[in-house]
Amino acid sequence: MIYPKFLKHGDLIDVPAPSDGSSDDLDIKKVKNAKKKIEDLSYKVNLSKYIFCSKAGRSSNEINRAQELNEMFSSKSNCIICGGGGDFLIEILPYINFENLVKNPKWVQGFSDPTGILFPITTKYDIATIYSNNFKSFGAEVYHKSLEDNLEILKGNLIKQESYELYENERIEKITGLEGYNLTEKVEWKTLDDKPIDVTGRIIAGCLDLISELSGTKYDGMKDFNEKYKKDGIILAFDNCELSKEELLRTIWKLNEFEYFKYAKCVIFGRNGLDRNYYQEYESMKNCLEDSVINKLNIPIIYDADISHKSPSLTIINGSIAHITCNNGKGNISFELK
Repeated sequence: MIYPKFLKHGDLIDVPAPSDGSSDDLDIKKVKNAKKKIEDLSYKVNLSKYIFCSKAGRSSNEINRAQELNEMFSSKSNCIICGGGGDFLIEILPYINFENLVKNPKWVQGFSDPTGILFPITTKYDIATIYSNNFKSFGAEVYHKSLEDNLEILKGNLIKQESYELYENERIEKITGLEGYNLTEKVEWKTLDDKPIDVTGRIIAGCLDLISELSGTKYDGMKDFNEKYKKDGIILAFDNCELSKEELLRTIWKLNEFEYFKYAKCVIFGRNGLDRNYYQEYESMKNCLEDSVINKLNIPIIYDADISHKSPSLTIINGSIAHITCNNGKGNISFELK
């Protein structure tokens, strides 16, 4: 596994817009504030020329978005943090020159739709990536600990992250555009068999909606990733943005057919972004997962973890060795780079 150099003061951070951009006035204000706040921390920021554009959920056409990312792969920056999420990052994949990044490894970070680029980089090209906040999130006027943790890890301080106290079940209406999270609900990590979990393995995390789309395509390197690191055992961490419980069950079945869980030591599910279900039996996440194919594989399962669109979310170093514990509603995670 290739681990890029961590950030130091004065380094340049590239911010592409490989998915959607920001055209709403308050979103634009938040991106600009993120640039100011990150620059106040002694970093340089290069914003995408498309970051303040949004048409049909895209910052620009797929060629422009891909070309920009290719250029940033080759640039003198030390880190790339995707500007935001969206729905159509996968359109740029046929035009991405991953070899640019292989020749010039650097951290690539993103959340949600940017899974579409992080997942192939780590599983196919053996370069560690970071599943964490998009750049716009750093525009909050007051930083939650999850943002502070993210910055510490980008600097190479591999802190042990603890599960957070509260999470945001519903977002508040934007007034200034610089609001933080609406933290109202108690965080409680759960295990499917209600037993404590203490596990170590090589981790890969991302938005399940996107991983499902990538699975089985030429951008899916999970088969080789599994075989290369089978002695470590694999930890899969899934952030479900929009899948219903029924779609979740079908997606898990599909990934099992592609042998994603062949060497799995633990599977982690975050809080469901849109917690929807059609069948009454699946109102509970526990009941849903008990009916999933992975429950028959005797793999430890954690759910309602802080890897979720219902913020806050942990920072995950994809490709690293992760040590994770879960007990009495609390969890923690730490990383080793080897």
